[in-house]
Amino acid sequence: MERPAPSDTIPSGALPGELAELTREDVARSLDRSRVQRARGRRSRWYLLWLLVGPGILAMLGENDGPSMISYTATGAIDGIGFFLPFIVVTFLMAIVCQEMCMRIGAVTHRGFGQLVRERYGSSWAWLAAGDLLFTNLVTLIGEFVAIRVGLAYFHLGAGVAALLGVILVVFALSGGRYWRWERIVLGLATFNGLFLVCAILVRPSLAHLGHAFVTFSPLPRGSFNELLLLLASTIGATVTPWMVFFQQSASADKGLTPRDLRQGRLDTIVGGVFAAFFGCGALVAGAALFGHGGTSVNGFAGAGFPLALGHRAGGTVGTLFALGMVEAGAVAILTISASTGYAVGECLGGGTSFNLSPRDAAPFYSINVLVAAVAAAVILLPGVPLLSIALNANVLATVLLPFTLVFVLMLANDRQLMGRWVNGLRTNVLALGIVLVVSVCGAAYGIDSFLLQIHVLGGGA
Repeated sequence: MERPAPSDTIPSGALPGELAELTREDVARSLDRSRVQRARGRRSRWYLLWLLVGPGILAMLGENDGPSMISYTATGAIDGIGFFLPFIVVTFLMAIVCQEMCMRIGAVTHRGFGQLVRERYGSSWAWLAAGDLLFTNLVTLIGEFVAIRVGLAYFHLGAGVAALLGVILVVFALSGGRYWRWERIVLGLATFNGLFLVCAILVRPSLAHLGHAFVTFSPLPRGSFNELLLLLASTIGATVTPWMVFFQQSASADKGLTPRDLRQGRLDTIVGGVFAAFFGCGALVAGAALFGHGGTSVNGFAGAGFPLALGHRAGGTVGTLFALGMVEAGAVAILTISASTGYAVGECLGGGTSFNLSPRDAAPFYSINVLVAAVAAAVILLPGVPLLSIALNANVLATVLLPFTLVFVLMLANDRQLMGRWVNGLRTNVLALGIVLVVSVCGAAYGIDSFLLQIHVLGGGA
Protein backbone atom coordinates (compact mmCIF):
# COMPACT_ATOMS: atom_id res chain seq x y z
CA MET A 1 0.00 0.00 0.00
CA GLU A 2 1.29 3.45 -0.86
CA ARG A 3 2.32 5.66 2.02
CA PRO A 4 -0.45 8.23 2.52
CA ALA A 5 0.17 11.91 2.06
CA PRO A 6 0.72 13.85 5.31
CA SER A 7 -2.53 15.79 4.84
CA ASP A 8 -4.43 12.50 4.71
CA THR A 9 -2.87 10.96 7.78
CA ILE A 10 -3.95 10.95 11.42
CA PRO A 11 -1.32 12.70 13.60
CA SER A 12 1.26 10.29 14.92
CA GLY A 13 0.28 10.92 18.52
CA ALA A 14 -3.35 10.07 17.96
CA LEU A 15 -2.94 6.31 17.80
CA PRO A 16 -0.21 4.01 19.13
CA GLY A 17 2.17 1.88 17.16
CA GLU A 18 1.38 0.73 13.64
CA LEU A 19 -2.09 2.29 13.63
CA ALA A 20 -0.65 5.80 13.60
CA GLU A 21 -0.87 6.11 9.83
CA LEU A 22 -4.49 5.27 9.15
CA THR A 23 -5.78 7.36 6.25
CA ARG A 24 -9.12 9.10 6.07
CA GLU A 25 -10.22 6.31 3.75
CA ASP A 26 -9.31 3.76 6.44
CA VAL A 27 -11.17 5.71 9.10
CA ALA A 28 -14.30 6.12 6.95
CA ARG A 29 -14.36 2.43 6.13
CA SER A 30 -13.68 1.45 9.75
CA LEU A 31 -16.72 3.47 10.85
CA ASP A 32 -18.88 1.52 8.43
CA ARG A 33 -17.36 -1.79 9.55
CA SER A 34 -17.89 -0.94 13.22
CA ARG A 35 -21.62 -0.61 12.55
CA VAL A 36 -21.54 -3.99 10.83
CA GLN A 37 -19.78 -5.54 13.82
CA ARG A 38 -22.29 -4.05 16.26
CA ALA A 39 -25.17 -5.37 14.15
CA ARG A 40 -23.60 -8.83 14.17
CA GLY A 41 -23.07 -8.64 17.92
CA ARG A 42 -26.73 -7.78 18.49
CA ARG A 43 -27.77 -10.36 15.87
CA SER A 44 -29.78 -7.68 14.07
CA ARG A 45 -30.22 -9.66 10.86
CA TRP A 46 -32.25 -7.11 8.92
CA TYR A 47 -30.15 -4.14 10.01
CA LEU A 48 -27.01 -6.08 9.07
CA LEU A 49 -28.48 -6.77 5.65
CA TRP A 50 -29.36 -3.08 5.25
CA LEU A 51 -25.77 -2.12 6.03
CA LEU A 52 -24.25 -4.60 3.57
CA VAL A 53 -26.55 -4.35 0.55
CA GLY A 54 -25.81 -1.88 -2.21
CA PRO A 55 -23.35 -2.92 -4.93
CA GLY A 56 -25.48 -5.81 -6.22
CA ILE A 57 -28.76 -3.90 -6.29
CA LEU A 58 -27.10 -0.90 -7.94
CA ALA A 59 -25.39 -3.04 -10.59
CA MET A 60 -28.66 -4.74 -11.50
CA LEU A 61 -30.96 -1.71 -11.37
CA GLY A 62 -28.27 0.39 -13.02
CA GLU A 63 -28.41 -2.08 -15.89
CA ASN A 64 -32.13 -1.35 -16.23
CA ASP A 65 -30.83 1.79 -17.88
CA GLY A 66 -32.18 4.05 -20.58
CA PRO A 67 -31.12 2.00 -23.63
CA SER A 68 -32.33 -1.20 -21.95
CA MET A 69 -35.76 0.17 -21.11
CA ILE A 70 -36.08 1.69 -24.59
CA SER A 71 -35.10 -1.70 -26.04
CA TYR A 72 -37.58 -3.62 -23.86
CA THR A 73 -40.38 -1.18 -24.65
CA ALA A 74 -39.63 -1.23 -28.38
CA THR A 75 -39.65 -5.05 -28.34
CA GLY A 76 -43.05 -5.06 -26.65
CA ALA A 77 -44.44 -2.44 -29.04
CA ILE A 78 -43.22 -4.30 -32.14
CA ASP A 79 -43.68 -7.96 -31.13
CA GLY A 80 -46.05 -7.86 -28.17
CA ILE A 81 -45.85 -10.20 -25.17
CA GLY A 82 -44.02 -13.36 -26.16
CA PHE A 83 -40.60 -14.94 -26.25
CA PHE A 84 -38.69 -11.98 -24.82
CA LEU A 85 -40.73 -11.73 -21.62
CA PRO A 86 -39.30 -14.96 -20.10
CA PHE A 87 -36.01 -14.38 -21.93
CA ILE A 88 -35.47 -11.21 -19.86
CA VAL A 89 -35.76 -13.35 -16.73
CA VAL A 90 -33.22 -15.83 -18.13
CA THR A 91 -30.74 -13.06 -18.90
CA PHE A 92 -30.99 -11.70 -15.36
CA LEU A 93 -30.30 -15.20 -14.02
CA MET A 94 -27.16 -15.08 -16.18
CA ALA A 95 -26.32 -11.69 -14.69
CA ILE A 96 -26.68 -13.03 -11.13
CA VAL A 97 -24.12 -15.77 -11.84
CA CYS A 98 -21.62 -13.28 -13.31
CA GLN A 99 -22.13 -10.60 -10.68
CA GLU A 100 -21.87 -13.02 -7.76
CA MET A 101 -18.36 -13.87 -8.95
CA CYS A 102 -17.47 -10.17 -9.13
CA MET A 103 -18.81 -9.53 -5.63
CA ARG A 104 -16.93 -12.52 -4.24
CA ILE A 105 -13.65 -11.51 -5.88
CA GLY A 106 -13.96 -7.96 -4.52
CA ALA A 107 -14.85 -9.10 -1.01
CA VAL A 108 -12.05 -11.68 -0.80
CA THR A 109 -9.23 -9.69 -2.43
CA HIS A 110 -10.28 -6.12 -1.48
CA ARG A 111 -9.23 -5.13 -5.00
CA GLY A 112 -11.15 -3.74 -7.96
CA PHE A 113 -11.33 -5.59 -11.27
CA GLY A 114 -8.89 -3.30 -13.10
CA GLN A 115 -6.35 -3.43 -10.28
CA LEU A 116 -6.44 -7.23 -10.11
CA VAL A 117 -6.05 -7.62 -13.86
CA ARG A 118 -3.08 -5.23 -13.76
CA GLU A 119 -1.44 -7.04 -10.83
CA ARG A 120 -2.03 -10.58 -12.12
CA TYR A 121 -1.68 -10.23 -15.90
CA GLY A 122 0.13 -6.94 -16.48
CA SER A 123 -0.75 -3.35 -17.26
CA SER A 124 -1.21 -4.00 -21.00
CA TRP A 125 -4.14 -6.35 -20.40
CA ALA A 126 -5.56 -4.01 -17.77
CA TRP A 127 -5.48 -1.04 -20.14
CA LEU A 128 -6.98 -3.14 -22.93
CA ALA A 129 -9.89 -4.08 -20.65
CA ALA A 130 -10.22 -0.46 -19.47
CA GLY A 131 -10.09 0.86 -23.05
CA ASP A 132 -12.80 -1.61 -24.04
CA LEU A 133 -14.85 -0.40 -21.09
CA LEU A 134 -14.22 3.30 -21.74
CA PHE A 135 -15.46 3.06 -25.32
CA THR A 136 -18.52 0.98 -24.40
CA ASN A 137 -19.35 3.23 -21.43
CA LEU A 138 -19.12 6.41 -23.47
CA VAL A 139 -21.55 5.05 -26.07
CA THR A 140 -23.86 3.79 -23.32
CA LEU A 141 -23.73 7.10 -21.44
CA ILE A 142 -24.89 8.89 -24.59
CA GLY A 143 -27.84 6.49 -24.53
CA GLU A 144 -28.53 7.40 -20.88
CA PHE A 145 -28.72 11.09 -21.73
CA VAL A 146 -31.00 10.16 -24.63
CA ALA A 147 -33.32 8.43 -22.14
CA ILE A 148 -33.40 11.49 -19.89
CA ARG A 149 -34.06 13.66 -22.94
CA VAL A 150 -36.95 11.43 -24.04
CA GLY A 151 -38.43 11.49 -20.53
CA LEU A 152 -38.10 15.26 -20.11
CA ALA A 153 -39.46 15.92 -23.61
CA TYR A 154 -42.79 14.64 -22.33
CA PHE A 155 -42.79 17.62 -19.96
CA HIS A 156 -41.69 19.96 -22.77
CA LEU A 157 -38.12 20.30 -21.50
CA GLY A 158 -35.25 20.32 -23.98
CA ALA A 159 -31.94 18.57 -24.50
CA GLY A 160 -30.03 21.28 -22.62
CA VAL A 161 -31.97 20.54 -19.44
CA ALA A 162 -31.30 16.80 -19.86
CA ALA A 163 -27.56 17.37 -20.32
CA LEU A 164 -27.31 19.75 -17.37
CA LEU A 165 -29.35 17.50 -15.07
CA GLY A 166 -27.15 14.46 -15.73
CA VAL A 167 -23.87 16.28 -15.08
CA ILE A 168 -25.23 18.01 -11.95
CA LEU A 169 -26.32 14.63 -10.57
CA VAL A 170 -22.81 13.22 -11.00
CA VAL A 171 -21.19 16.20 -9.29
CA PHE A 172 -23.77 16.20 -6.47
CA ALA A 173 -23.36 12.47 -5.76
CA LEU A 174 -19.57 12.82 -5.71
CA SER A 175 -19.66 15.70 -3.24
CA GLY A 176 -20.58 13.56 -0.23
CA GLY A 177 -17.02 12.47 0.51
CA ARG A 178 -18.08 8.95 1.53
CA TYR A 179 -18.85 5.77 -0.37
CA TRP A 180 -21.77 5.16 1.98
CA ARG A 181 -23.43 8.50 1.12
CA TRP A 182 -22.88 8.05 -2.63
CA GLU A 183 -24.36 4.56 -2.49
CA ARG A 184 -27.46 5.62 -0.54
CA ILE A 185 -28.12 8.57 -2.88
CA VAL A 186 -28.07 6.27 -5.90
CA LEU A 187 -30.11 3.56 -4.13
CA GLY A 188 -32.77 6.16 -3.35
CA LEU A 189 -32.99 7.13 -7.02
CA ALA A 190 -32.99 3.48 -8.12
CA THR A 191 -36.20 2.70 -6.24
CA PHE A 192 -38.07 4.68 -8.90
CA ASN A 193 -37.18 1.97 -11.45
CA GLY A 194 -40.31 0.36 -10.07
CA LEU A 195 -42.36 2.92 -12.02
CA PHE A 196 -42.06 0.63 -15.05
CA LEU A 197 -43.79 -2.17 -13.15
CA VAL A 198 -46.54 0.28 -12.12
CA CYS A 199 -46.98 1.21 -15.79
CA ALA A 200 -47.28 -2.48 -16.70
CA ILE A 201 -50.05 -2.94 -14.12
CA LEU A 202 -51.91 0.18 -15.26
CA VAL A 203 -52.06 -0.92 -18.93
CA ARG A 204 -54.02 -3.99 -17.71
CA PRO A 205 -52.26 -6.81 -19.61
CA SER A 206 -53.94 -10.15 -20.16
CA LEU A 207 -52.83 -12.51 -17.39
CA ALA A 208 -53.51 -15.44 -19.72
CA HIS A 209 -51.11 -14.02 -22.31
CA LEU A 210 -48.46 -13.40 -19.64
CA GLY A 211 -48.76 -16.96 -18.32
CA HIS A 212 -48.65 -18.43 -21.83
CA ALA A 213 -45.49 -16.47 -22.68
CA PHE A 214 -43.67 -17.60 -19.52
CA VAL A 215 -44.62 -21.25 -19.98
CA THR A 216 -44.05 -21.60 -23.73
CA PHE A 217 -41.51 -18.85 -24.64
CA SER A 218 -43.82 -17.97 -27.51
CA PRO A 219 -44.84 -16.51 -29.81
CA LEU A 220 -41.46 -15.94 -31.40
CA PRO A 221 -40.83 -12.45 -32.78
CA ARG A 222 -41.62 -11.84 -36.42
CA GLY A 223 -39.09 -10.63 -38.97
CA SER A 224 -35.85 -11.85 -40.49
CA PHE A 225 -33.20 -14.02 -38.90
CA ASN A 226 -30.94 -10.96 -38.62
CA GLU A 227 -33.64 -9.07 -36.71
CA LEU A 228 -34.02 -12.01 -34.33
CA LEU A 229 -30.25 -12.03 -33.72
CA LEU A 230 -30.37 -8.28 -33.13
CA LEU A 231 -33.11 -8.68 -30.54
CA LEU A 232 -31.24 -11.52 -28.81
CA ALA A 233 -27.98 -9.56 -28.72
CA SER A 234 -29.63 -6.34 -27.53
CA THR A 235 -31.60 -8.14 -24.78
CA ILE A 236 -28.46 -9.87 -23.49
CA GLY A 237 -26.59 -6.57 -23.67
CA ALA A 238 -29.43 -4.95 -21.73
CA THR A 239 -28.73 -7.29 -18.82
CA VAL A 240 -25.05 -8.36 -18.65
CA THR A 241 -22.43 -5.75 -19.53
CA PRO A 242 -18.73 -5.01 -18.95
CA TRP A 243 -19.40 -1.95 -16.77
CA MET A 244 -21.32 -4.09 -14.25
CA VAL A 245 -18.24 -6.27 -13.75
CA PHE A 246 -15.97 -3.31 -13.07
CA PHE A 247 -18.57 -1.57 -10.92
CA GLN A 248 -19.70 -4.35 -8.59
CA GLN A 249 -16.24 -5.73 -7.87
CA SER A 250 -14.76 -2.29 -7.24
CA ALA A 251 -17.80 -1.09 -5.27
CA SER A 252 -17.69 -4.24 -3.10
CA ALA A 253 -14.05 -3.47 -2.30
CA ASP A 254 -14.80 0.23 -1.76
CA LYS A 255 -17.65 -0.67 0.59
CA GLY A 256 -15.25 -2.86 2.56
CA LEU A 257 -16.98 -6.22 2.14
CA THR A 258 -15.07 -9.19 3.53
CA PRO A 259 -15.41 -12.98 3.13
CA ARG A 260 -17.63 -12.93 6.20
CA ASP A 261 -20.10 -10.79 4.25
CA LEU A 262 -20.44 -13.16 1.27
CA ARG A 263 -23.87 -14.43 2.30
CA GLN A 264 -25.29 -10.90 2.42
CA GLY A 265 -23.42 -10.00 -0.77
CA ARG A 266 -25.04 -12.90 -2.61
CA LEU A 267 -28.46 -11.93 -1.30
CA ASP A 268 -27.80 -8.33 -2.40
CA THR A 269 -27.03 -9.56 -5.93
CA ILE A 270 -30.01 -11.92 -6.10
CA VAL A 271 -32.47 -9.33 -4.78
CA GLY A 272 -31.13 -6.80 -7.28
CA GLY A 273 -31.54 -9.31 -10.10
CA VAL A 274 -35.10 -10.20 -9.10
CA PHE A 275 -36.20 -6.57 -8.86
CA ALA A 276 -34.48 -5.68 -12.13
CA ALA A 277 -36.13 -8.62 -13.92
CA PHE A 278 -39.59 -7.58 -12.70
CA PHE A 279 -39.05 -3.95 -13.70
CA GLY A 280 -37.54 -4.87 -17.07
CA CYS A 281 -40.50 -7.13 -17.81
CA GLY A 282 -42.69 -4.22 -16.74
CA ALA A 283 -41.20 -2.03 -19.47
CA LEU A 284 -41.81 -4.73 -22.10
CA VAL A 285 -45.41 -5.29 -20.95
CA ALA A 286 -46.07 -1.54 -20.95
CA GLY A 287 -44.66 -1.31 -24.46
CA ALA A 288 -46.87 -4.21 -25.54
CA ALA A 289 -49.88 -1.94 -24.97
CA LEU A 290 -48.82 -0.29 -28.25
CA PHE A 291 -48.63 -3.63 -30.11
CA GLY A 292 -51.00 -3.41 -33.07
CA HIS A 293 -51.68 0.26 -32.29
CA GLY A 294 -48.90 2.00 -34.15
CA GLY A 295 -46.09 0.69 -31.92
CA THR A 296 -43.85 0.00 -34.88
CA SER A 297 -43.93 3.64 -35.94
CA VAL A 298 -43.09 5.25 -32.59
CA ASN A 299 -40.19 7.65 -33.02
CA GLY A 300 -37.85 8.24 -30.11
CA PHE A 301 -38.20 12.03 -30.12
CA ALA A 302 -41.36 12.80 -32.08
CA GLY A 303 -43.75 13.99 -29.38
CA ALA A 304 -41.56 12.42 -26.65
CA GLY A 305 -41.82 8.97 -28.28
CA PHE A 306 -42.96 6.12 -26.10
CA PRO A 307 -44.20 8.15 -23.09
CA LEU A 308 -46.56 10.19 -25.27
CA ALA A 309 -47.70 7.13 -27.25
CA LEU A 310 -48.44 5.27 -24.01
CA GLY A 311 -50.24 8.32 -22.67
CA HIS A 312 -52.54 8.34 -25.71
CA ARG A 313 -53.09 4.59 -25.50
CA ALA A 314 -53.37 3.92 -21.74
CA GLY A 315 -53.97 7.33 -20.17
CA GLY A 316 -51.98 10.34 -19.06
CA THR A 317 -50.94 8.73 -15.77
CA VAL A 318 -49.14 5.92 -17.58
CA GLY A 319 -47.42 8.38 -19.91
CA THR A 320 -46.26 10.55 -17.00
CA LEU A 321 -45.00 7.62 -14.92
CA PHE A 322 -43.22 6.11 -17.93
CA ALA A 323 -41.53 9.44 -18.69
CA LEU A 324 -40.37 9.75 -15.07
CA GLY A 325 -39.12 6.16 -15.24
CA MET A 326 -37.04 7.01 -18.30
CA VAL A 327 -35.46 9.93 -16.42
CA GLU A 328 -34.69 7.64 -13.45
CA ALA A 329 -33.27 4.88 -15.65
CA GLY A 330 -30.90 7.29 -17.35
CA ALA A 331 -29.93 9.11 -14.15
CA VAL A 332 -29.05 6.01 -12.09
CA ALA A 333 -27.08 4.52 -14.98
CA ILE A 334 -25.15 7.76 -15.50
CA LEU A 335 -24.05 7.64 -11.85
CA THR A 336 -23.10 3.94 -11.82
CA ILE A 337 -21.51 3.83 -15.28
CA SER A 338 -19.48 6.98 -14.60
CA ALA A 339 -18.32 5.39 -11.35
CA SER A 340 -17.30 2.17 -13.12
CA THR A 341 -15.26 4.24 -15.59
CA GLY A 342 -13.57 6.11 -12.76
CA TYR A 343 -12.77 2.87 -10.97
CA ALA A 344 -11.35 1.28 -14.15
CA VAL A 345 -9.06 4.16 -15.16
CA GLY A 346 -7.94 4.87 -11.59
CA GLU A 347 -7.12 1.22 -10.96
CA CYS A 348 -5.08 0.98 -14.15
CA LEU A 349 -3.15 4.11 -13.18
CA GLY A 350 -2.53 2.68 -9.70
CA GLY A 351 -3.92 5.72 -7.89
CA GLY A 352 -6.66 6.17 -5.33
CA THR A 353 -10.06 4.81 -6.38
CA SER A 354 -12.52 5.34 -3.55
CA PHE A 355 -15.42 7.60 -2.76
CA ASN A 356 -13.93 7.75 0.75
CA LEU A 357 -10.93 9.71 -0.60
CA SER A 358 -10.92 13.42 -1.27
CA PRO A 359 -10.81 14.67 -4.90
CA ARG A 360 -7.21 15.76 -4.31
CA ASP A 361 -6.12 12.27 -3.25
CA ALA A 362 -8.06 10.47 -6.01
CA ALA A 363 -7.94 13.05 -8.80
CA PRO A 364 -8.11 10.62 -11.78
CA PHE A 365 -11.04 8.76 -10.21
CA TYR A 366 -13.12 11.89 -9.63
CA SER A 367 -12.06 13.57 -12.87
CA ILE A 368 -13.02 10.60 -15.06
CA ASN A 369 -16.38 10.33 -13.28
CA VAL A 370 -17.28 13.87 -14.31
CA LEU A 371 -15.46 13.92 -17.66
CA VAL A 372 -17.21 10.94 -19.28
CA ALA A 373 -20.60 12.26 -18.18
CA ALA A 374 -19.78 15.72 -19.53
CA VAL A 375 -18.62 14.34 -22.90
CA ALA A 376 -21.77 12.25 -23.29
CA ALA A 377 -23.90 15.25 -22.31
CA ALA A 378 -22.18 17.37 -24.96
CA VAL A 379 -22.89 14.78 -27.67
CA ILE A 380 -26.68 14.95 -27.23
CA LEU A 381 -26.50 18.71 -27.87
CA LEU A 382 -24.84 18.25 -31.28
CA PRO A 383 -27.18 18.61 -34.27
CA GLY A 384 -27.63 15.66 -36.61
CA VAL A 385 -26.29 12.94 -34.28
CA PRO A 386 -28.38 9.73 -34.61
CA LEU A 387 -29.13 9.61 -30.88
CA LEU A 388 -31.92 7.03 -30.91
CA SER A 389 -29.80 4.70 -33.05
CA ILE A 390 -26.94 5.06 -30.54
CA ALA A 391 -29.29 4.30 -27.65
CA LEU A 392 -30.73 1.20 -29.30
CA ASN A 393 -27.35 -0.19 -30.42
CA ALA A 394 -25.45 0.45 -27.17
CA ASN A 395 -26.68 -2.91 -25.83
CA VAL A 396 -25.51 -4.77 -28.94
CA LEU A 397 -22.04 -3.27 -28.52
CA ALA A 398 -21.99 -4.44 -24.89
CA THR A 399 -22.84 -7.99 -25.97
CA VAL A 400 -20.06 -8.06 -28.58
CA LEU A 401 -17.40 -6.84 -26.12
CA LEU A 402 -18.61 -8.71 -23.02
CA PRO A 403 -16.87 -12.12 -23.50
CA PHE A 404 -13.42 -10.54 -23.20
CA THR A 405 -14.30 -9.21 -19.74
CA LEU A 406 -16.05 -12.39 -18.58
CA VAL A 407 -13.00 -14.52 -19.42
CA PHE A 408 -10.90 -12.43 -17.03
CA VAL A 409 -13.59 -12.72 -14.34
CA LEU A 410 -13.50 -16.51 -14.69
CA MET A 411 -9.70 -16.59 -14.51
CA LEU A 412 -9.65 -14.46 -11.36
CA ALA A 413 -12.47 -16.41 -9.71
CA ASN A 414 -10.52 -19.65 -10.29
CA ASP A 415 -7.16 -18.28 -9.10
CA ARG A 416 -6.62 -20.25 -5.89
CA GLN A 417 -3.67 -18.09 -4.87
CA LEU A 418 -5.98 -15.07 -4.87
CA MET A 419 -9.25 -16.63 -3.75
CA GLY A 420 -8.17 -19.44 -1.44
CA ARG A 421 -11.15 -21.58 -0.47
CA TRP A 422 -13.53 -19.09 -2.10
CA VAL A 423 -12.61 -20.10 -5.67
CA ASN A 424 -15.38 -21.07 -8.07
CA GLY A 425 -17.02 -24.42 -7.60
CA LEU A 426 -17.71 -26.81 -10.48
CA ARG A 427 -21.36 -25.74 -10.85
CA THR A 428 -20.47 -22.05 -11.01
CA ASN A 429 -17.77 -22.73 -13.61
CA VAL A 430 -20.15 -24.75 -15.79
CA LEU A 431 -22.80 -22.02 -15.63
CA ALA A 432 -20.27 -19.25 -16.25
CA LEU A 433 -18.67 -21.02 -19.21
CA GLY A 434 -22.12 -21.61 -20.67
CA ILE A 435 -22.89 -17.90 -20.33
CA VAL A 436 -19.63 -16.93 -22.06
CA LEU A 437 -20.49 -19.35 -24.88
CA VAL A 438 -24.05 -18.03 -25.32
CA VAL A 439 -22.96 -14.39 -25.28
CA SER A 440 -20.11 -15.08 -27.70
CA VAL A 441 -22.31 -17.00 -30.14
CA CYS A 442 -25.07 -14.37 -30.12
CA GLY A 443 -22.67 -11.49 -30.63
CA ALA A 444 -20.64 -13.27 -33.31
CA ALA A 445 -23.71 -14.60 -35.15
CA TYR A 446 -25.26 -11.14 -35.36
CA GLY A 447 -21.98 -9.60 -36.53
CA ILE A 448 -21.36 -12.28 -39.17
CA ASP A 449 -24.94 -12.27 -40.43
CA SER A 450 -24.97 -8.45 -40.67
CA PHE A 451 -21.67 -8.51 -42.58
CA LEU A 452 -22.96 -11.11 -45.05
CA LEU A 453 -26.11 -9.08 -45.59
CA GLN A 454 -24.03 -5.94 -46.12
CA ILE A 455 -21.96 -7.56 -48.89
CA HIS A 456 -25.15 -9.11 -50.33
CA VAL A 457 -24.13 -12.72 -49.75
CA LEU A 458 -27.44 -13.24 -47.96
CA GLY A 459 -30.76 -11.88 -49.09
CA GLY A 460 -32.69 -9.38 -47.00
CA GLY A 461 -35.11 -12.04 -45.88
CA ALA A 462 -32.46 -14.43 -44.56
